Amino acid sequence: MKICIVGGGPAGLYFAILMKRLDASHDIVIFERDGPDDTFGWGIVFSDQTFGYLESSDAPSFTRIIETCQTWNNVDIVHRGEKVTIRGNRFSGIARLAFLNILHRRCHELGVDIRFRTNITNRAQLPEHDLFVGADGANSVTRQWFSDVLAPSVDQRKNKYLWLGTPQLFHGLTLTFHQTDKGTFVAHAYKFSENMSTFIVECGEETWARAGLEGKSDDETCAYLQDIFAEDLAGRPLLTNNFVRWINFPLVRNRHWQSGNVVLLGDALHTAHFSIGSGTKLALEDAIALAQAFEHNDGVEAVLPTFEQARKPVVDQLQDAAQSSLTWFEQMDDYMDLQPIFLAYEAMTRSGRVSREKLRLRDPEFVAACERGSLERG
Repeated sequence: MKICIVGGGPAGLYFAILMKRLDASHDIVIFERDGPDDTFGWGIVFSDQTFGYLESSDAPSFTRIIETCQTWNNVDIVHRGEKVTIRGNRFSGIARLAFLNILHRRCHELGVDIRFRTNITNRAQLPEHDLFVGADGANSVTRQWFSDVLAPSVDQRKNKYLWLGTPQLFHGLTLTFHQTDKGTFVAHAYKFSENMSTFIVECGEETWARAGLEGKSDDETCAYLQDIFAEDLAGRPLLTNNFVRWINFPLVRNRHWQSGNVVLLGDALHTAHFSIGSGTKLALEDAIALAQAFEHNDGVEAVLPTFEQARKPVVDQLQDAAQSSLTWFEQMDDYMDLQPIFLAYEAMTRSGRVSREKLRLRDPEFVAACERGSLERG
């Protein structure tokens, strides 16, 4: 089968790997507009569940990934200068570029043709193919080409966020809240290497406007945020990837996932707010589900509807949870009067996926402290 993939992110790369494992004779080409060492993120995070899927799908790439990862089992919530730690939440962080390079290497080993710095802007540029996979991100051109059938929607959400890095190490998935005279800022931080952490800053659009962040230079933006998070950064700087870009999160959905021999994967198909760490997870699991559909069905015409029917309910459920989390952060000002331990409880249960009893299994001491505090409060 001739497979054409537009987009060399996690979804496209991993799907190519899995299809080559199914049948080495597949002719697979990936078109990626950027170079092999270009990246527009810092680190990405995975849960143990996602790692389990990767291990069973392709052991060689999994081994290289875990050798490169930083791991932890705690979530830290910082409010009013007090840190509340919740145990039993196992995650791993890895540099986005390191992760992509591992997948690049595995593709090359299996004979996948990756064409870097090739920007596909017109369908006439594509070679002959039996299957066309659109894995070209949240701003997908592929999605636009087939919008009459796929019926996509993109909801630009209220909060602004900015993806930064720092040499300050956060030894756990850390949420740090700071109230300022302009409004509330929160940092989502975690280490992804032995000397670097991801540091995502989020705030409401009104807070962003009052702070005068529009039009600030990279240095001015970092200096402003370093001042807000000075104690948390311990004097270490915030770093950019040579540009500062504040973004409103785009909530992408598609009524239909495929048409004929065309299918979408990853952020082109759906997005989930970074606060539950699900963008890359969803992309990889999409790739696994689509490859499994090819393993158990014959012909593209049968496979693509089967993939959609099996995978869509799972993604819909996760997107609903991610939207609950996203909305919580849009309303975080309402929670700033809470004591740190109660804010931590609200933050841990914000998506609706983690109940009190699930928290009790993970960290009984934390839940007991919350319950004692509730009794004392009255």
